[in-house]
Amino acid sequence: MSGHSKWATIKRKKASTDAARGKVFTKIIKEISISARDVGGNPDANPRLRLAIQIAKNANMPQDNITRAIKKGTGELEGVSYEEITYEAYAPHGIAVMIECVTDNRNRTVAELRHMIAKQNGNLGESGSVAWMFERKGVVTVSKENHTEDDVMEIILDAGADDLKTEEEYFEVISNVENFEKVRKAIEAKKFKIEHAALQFVAKDLIELDEKNAADVMRFLEVVEEHDDVQNLYSNADL
Repeated sequence: MSGHSKWATIKRKKASTDAARGKVFTKIIKEISISARDVGGNPDANPRLRLAIQIAKNANMPQDNITRAIKKGTGELEGVSYEEITYEAYAPHGIAVMIECVTDNRNRTVAELRHMIAKQNGNLGESGSVAWMFERKGVVTVSKENHTEDDVMEIILDAGADDLKTEEEYFEVISNVENFEKVRKAIEAKKFKIEHAALQFVAKDLIELDEKNAADVMRFLEVVEEHDDVQNLYSNADL
């Protein structure tokens, strides 16, 4: 199982616990606001916003919270000005990690991440230090429900997908950046339940770990992911 797939699965299982602490809501609100800021507040014309709203509803976020987040993004309500930044780091045992953040204070975020990562026996790298180990890909996660692999394959081949991975509870459809939106729309048109769809960093090659080293890396990812400004993590660990 790939590093990003495994981590996505773990995050879904953690969601109910995180939601109780407000962690999930905070991250979703940021995603909604940025989506609305960049492309507009109409979800019908903004696929990223439409998906963010669906994720918010799946997490039982009140509609008022969703509406306020959209209006803050479009400027109809006063809100915090966020920026998206990607950091590169090494986890224990030489594992490369890409860290996507949304922050209102770049200096604070990098200082806190540097301290946090060092405490977990990792280190924050310079720009380009690990990015070359990853490819930017479109990834659509589809709920299995009553669908077979052949059902999904039939849809995505004509849309230009590159790969289909079958996990325990879902299918993961991978495409190049250019075909991502075409693939997502093809799946959506067939009324398949899309759990998540986004451009992600996918490792070119995975590093195998024994049980002890894998536990160290998992602990690193869990700690870093808890930071309020961290939206997504991707690693080249074969977990």
